[in-house]
Amino acid sequence: MWQSLQIYHVNVNCTNLERSFAFYQRLGFREVINLPEGDLPGLGPIPRRGRAKLLMLGDDPRGTMLDLLEWTDPPTSGVPYPHLAHAGIGRICLRVKGLDEMVAMLRAEGVVLVDEPTMPALNGANHKFVCFLDPDGSVIELMEFFK
Repeated sequence: MWQSLQIYHVNVNCTNLERSFAFYQRLGFREVINLPEGDLPGLGPIPRRGRAKLLMLGDDPRGTMLDLLEWTDPPTSGVPYPHLAHAGIGRICLRVKGLDEMVAMLRAEGVVLVDEPTMPALNGANHKFVCFLDPDGSVIELMEFFK
């Protein structure tokens, strides 16, 4: 009998691997696997070639990774969903400490916020979150929990 154990990685397609890698490094990610340009079998006949970096937060060797992938044949194209009310994956949420400081850093670097940070008090939880766009327009969420 099979069982699901955990999420291994989440894939984010990007149009410029170096630019996206630098962006996610600013959020605390580090590179753990570098896949130079080559064929990427098992993902269908199209696309065929790409290059990627698998990134992690923290030191847990079994932690979930972020898979940044730039397709080269054919090149990555299109744009992310125009808003969060769509079918499919909407956003990636990162639990953080020091959300206000991170938001100040992001603003200083010209990162586009989806909306202002908010404290919704859902289900009695004491937390604050903000959503913003990565270099290609994918939505990333930061969430800080308070006691």
